[in-house]
Amino acid sequence: MSRRAVAVRIEGIVQGVGFRPFVYGLATRLGLAGLVGNDERGVFIEVEGGSAPVEEFLAALTGDPPPLAVIERITTGPAPVTGRRTFAIAPSAAGGDRHALVSPDVATCDACLRDLTDPADRRCGYAFTNCTGCGPRFTIVRDVPYDRANTTMAGFRMCADCAGEYHDPGDRRFHAQPVCCPACGPSLRFHGPGGSGAAGDPLEPAVRLLREGGVLAVKGLGGYHLAALAADEPAVAALRSRKHREDKPFAVMAGDVAAARRLCVVDRAEERLLTGPARPVVLLRRLPDASVAPSVAPSVAPGNRWLGVLLPYTPLHHLLLRALGQPIVLTSGNVSDEPIAYRDEDALERLGGIADAFLTHDRPIHIRTDDSVVRVFRGRDLPIRRSRGYVPHPLPLARAARRPVLACGAELKHTFCLVKDDRAFVSHHIGDLENYETLRSFTEGVDHFRRLFDITPEVVAHDLHPDYLSTKWALDQDADLVGVQHHHAHIASCLADNGVAGPVAGVAFDGLGYGSDGTLWGGEFLVADLAGFERAGHLAPVPMPGGATAIRQPWRMAAAYLDLAYDGDVPEDLDVVRRNAGQWAAVVALARRGVNAPLTSSMGRLFDAVAAVAGVRDAITYEGQAAVEFEQLADPAVDDAYPCGLVSAGTRFAVPGVELVRAVADDLRAGVPRDVVAARFHNAVARVVADGCTLVRKACGLSTVALSGGVFQNLLLLGRAVTLLEERGFTVLTHHRVPPNDGGVSLGQAAVAAAMAANSPIRGVRRELSQARHTWFGGMSETGT
Repeated sequence: MSRRAVAVRIEGIVQGVGFRPFVYGLATRLGLAGLVGNDERGVFIEVEGGSAPVEEFLAALTGDPPPLAVIERITTGPAPVTGRRTFAIAPSAAGGDRHALVSPDVATCDACLRDLTDPADRRCGYAFTNCTGCGPRFTIVRDVPYDRANTTMAGFRMCADCAGEYHDPGDRRFHAQPVCCPACGPSLRFHGPGGSGAAGDPLEPAVRLLREGGVLAVKGLGGYHLAALAADEPAVAALRSRKHREDKPFAVMAGDVAAARRLCVVDRAEERLLTGPARPVVLLRRLPDASVAPSVAPSVAPGNRWLGVLLPYTPLHHLLLRALGQPIVLTSGNVSDEPIAYRDEDALERLGGIADAFLTHDRPIHIRTDDSVVRVFRGRDLPIRRSRGYVPHPLPLARAARRPVLACGAELKHTFCLVKDDRAFVSHHIGDLENYETLRSFTEGVDHFRRLFDITPEVVAHDLHPDYLSTKWALDQDADLVGVQHHHAHIASCLADNGVAGPVAGVAFDGLGYGSDGTLWGGEFLVADLAGFERAGHLAPVPMPGGATAIRQPWRMAAAYLDLAYDGDVPEDLDVVRRNAGQWAAVVALARRGVNAPLTSSMGRLFDAVAAVAGVRDAITYEGQAAVEFEQLADPAVDDAYPCGLVSAGTRFAVPGVELVRAVADDLRAGVPRDVVAARFHNAVARVVADGCTLVRKACGLSTVALSGGVFQNLLLLGRAVTLLEERGFTVLTHHRVPPNDGGVSLGQAAVAAAMAANSPIRGVRRELSQARHTWFGGMSETGT
């Protein structure tokens, strides 16, 4: 029988996911000779044997790869026949231009869970059990190729039993880099009252402390968490007070899906997320019966119809939840606005005033990574925070970058993005980039990604806002700089998320972003592709009395809007006026004079104003709180809407938000229930979205719409806007891989920078837009259609 030899190159997430053992097993089963190994690009294979088994081998590589493998590219070519008779795993090769991908951290697999509970297994009850199908990856990797020497497991020398598994092609731990056991691997430690340094299982005092109402710091995959029993109101209230987190909901870890269903409604798509390998926090609808067991303390998610729920994703979590038998609050180990603690000494210092005790271990974390947060929209993922479990999986770009790019992101919910060729590596969640600690986390993360993926940026993209720390840092870099307007970055992010280049009618609704005219935008209708944009319409600007103070005190936005809506004669019987009577006149005067009252077209600030008028909240303790609570107030059964006619504003159209505020106030004065008012407002904004896009289509012929910005985390608004747009024949793009909020801005910046050198279809669309503007309003009805 004639022999054939083939060289194979596989790129993607193929290191640390059992790909070499899979190839070894497949080749030996088919009687083929050769070798497989890791290098800086991925996996290389040389295989030889009969022509038929070689063809079967090549087909099986893509037909049945390991579950965690993500194959992006396979190339094959002829190789010289060597006469080999065996198949082997070759030593990893280093050097050259790096293209290998690193796997995200992966939740504990079913096989390891069986080991964890099997009394006959030597890993029974061992908190660091893992295999090629699960365990730490990104958070322990120092360098590539992904081998043990390049991870934080390098300091743990394998015992004879683990080494035997590691070198046994028939074992599922064959070349599992974090493989370990109680004899040779990391160990748990308990530090705290009544148990620090005590003999015995560290879990026992940790469980006891939680049951007695304490707050426990727990070292996880990407950093420390703070835990308390979810049903224990005094414990949760104490955690909230010590962490200085007044109202923002906590996440709850439930033991399994059944436990999650005792707290919330869980549909099929949400169950898929809860139980998948990424194990994010999933936002679920709470059950209406507050007496369900186990209960959730009121301080967990005050006044919120939704609850963030996650399932255990490490062996330690499984052991802890099984010992407790009830859900726990599990929140990031930090004081509000700081990055999550991940180094042991730093955690002991920073969390010492919050936690009563620490459950820690001696496996170092190389890169801090917070939990991801996802919700489901129409059966598809809608990320709120993309981090552990997803990062550093790259996203493909519709247009490859000619030069390497670093995009520095925005300020809130900060991420950065590095681009090489057509791959965009969006970072883990950094946090709000407002202090030295988060800035250091950003710069450390950039250095790590540059090293892992061998990217030296030649282009640095940044936001236009001159006061963002990310912008200031970018301006100091030795590279070509590209300033990207904030809302263009939002729309480009949605385009990149969906693998398209545009042009589209883009709707970017958020809190604030620096406009290209130097004013504060946030309620924008753009005609955009990746390389450019035109502002087609926007929310009519209003003053923000007190500047940033108006963000923290939404009643100030209500005062500005009401003063315009009623021509200065605001009815004094409005509750928002009575509640803030002592400062009302002064704040209105600020708005009228324009002193410390910058103009903004922000849709987020309009939501704030209406929420305050409706009595939802005059002041907030976290970003977007008033709008979040206003959404939850709305009655979804209400389908009528306030009228809001689009108007000509020079060369653009404008959305008169004052009309909506006046309608809300008039309804409230007439005694219309608040839930009806909230629903009518949401429906009105959804119609504004559809009407604005209809105008853009009339002008430019664009029938694809991209929706982005933090306001579109509002599922009521998003759902109604998408429905109206689809009813009018639009194709609608929404986010499903990166967040619509500022966590996705870095991807948009990167996509813009990568595309700017190419010819842009937007140029022709701009001409059509300019020619059509003077006819836009010729046949408009009151609703703008």
